[in-house]
Amino acid sequence: QVQLVESGGGLVQPGGSLRLSCTSSGIIFRFYGMGWYRQTPGNERELVAGISSGGWQRNYREFVRGRFTISRDDAKNTVYLQMNSLKPEDTAVYYCNTWPGTRADYWGQGTQVTVSS
Repeated sequence: QVQLVESGGGLVQPGGSLRLSCTSSGIIFRFYGMGWYRQTPGNERELVAGISSGGWQRNYREFVRGRFTISRDDAKNTVYLQMNSLKPEDTAVYYCNTWPGTRADYWGQGTQVTVSS
């Protein structure tokens, strides 16, 4: 059974930073490209950033480029999202899943990020 468990969210002021983690089990993690996605109420889940198997390729949506950094540690079966210069519009529930393309049965509970003063 595949499990992806996100953590690291919280309440932060505009301009602040957070580091999200997503730890996997039940898959051979190093074989998969991984992505971070986010969702706000009433909207569809959207890709934030993706990293290829091996970490050689990274892809960022324009709205986070230069502020967020995706990385992975295959020894720990974990993918990270370092988020700097956070804005109120970054407020969302953040999820990880495979990339490119997600697996419907891999979605976890997500971690809430709230950017507010």
